Amino acid sequence: MARGGNPMFQSKAFREQMRPEGNTTTSDQRTAEPMSSQSLQDLYNSPSASPAQTGRLTYNDVVSKTVLMWGLLVITAVIGWQVPALMLPGMLVGFVLALVNIFKREPSPVLIMLYAAAEGVFLGAISAVLNGMYEGIAVQAVLATFSVFAVTLLLYRSGKYRATPKMTKMFTIAMGAYLLFSLVNLGLMLFGVTDSMFGLRSGWMGLAIGALAVLLATYSLVLDFTQIQRGVEQGAPAKFAWTAAFGLTVTMVWLYVEILRIIAIMREL
Repeated sequence: MARGGNPMFQSKAFREQMRPEGNTTTSDQRTAEPMSSQSLQDLYNSPSASPAQTGRLTYNDVVSKTVLMWGLLVITAVIGWQVPALMLPGMLVGFVLALVNIFKREPSPVLIMLYAAAEGVFLGAISAVLNGMYEGIAVQAVLATFSVFAVTLLLYRSGKYRATPKMTKMFTIAMGAYLLFSLVNLGLMLFGVTDSMFGLRSGWMGLAIGALAVLLATYSLVLDFTQIQRGVEQGAPAKFAWTAAFGLTVTMVWLYVEILRIIAIMREL
């Protein structure tokens, strides 16, 4: 990427870091002798700075931040598992923090980690409730979720599953329809119009909608992978590793809940 294309390279801090230590404008420096040919050759042969050394985004940054988020999520999930009554508070706090992080101009590590903590409580609680009804469902959902993640990542790395403008447009439309249906279904459940555990998302209709949701979630993962790859290749600031980790976590939480619901419906049939 051209140096002028990244705002990071235009910052005063970056320009200061590019100056050698003790840099002044004395007459001694202005009249210093030019570098010898050996010095120039040594400078040419020296290794270039890595992305991490220049404060640019790396895959290791994304992996480390994601592991931190998922680790905290697992820890708080244990709390939710022990206290299922925290399911609703965890869901509401997680939803609010998700919106706050989505609309923030700059990533906030504290708010992002708080989101992971809240979602962990929610996932642990809902998993405990459903596991009490369908023994072993939580383990099945976890294994299925990470299997989908692994397969999607492998397909993306092989180049067989990539985001395209046409697919992304279809994804956006489908997501809009899915969210609208989910809101209507939630309203019907809250007002007692339907007494089913999942409202309109029960039976064979629930399985069909769940399958669609899983497909949408896998494409969302592809979009996450695409943004991460572009960020690394274009030299995005390292702080956006938090944004990437947040995006992956949101998608994985969604994917887990959908798979958990599908398995529960299948157990009922």
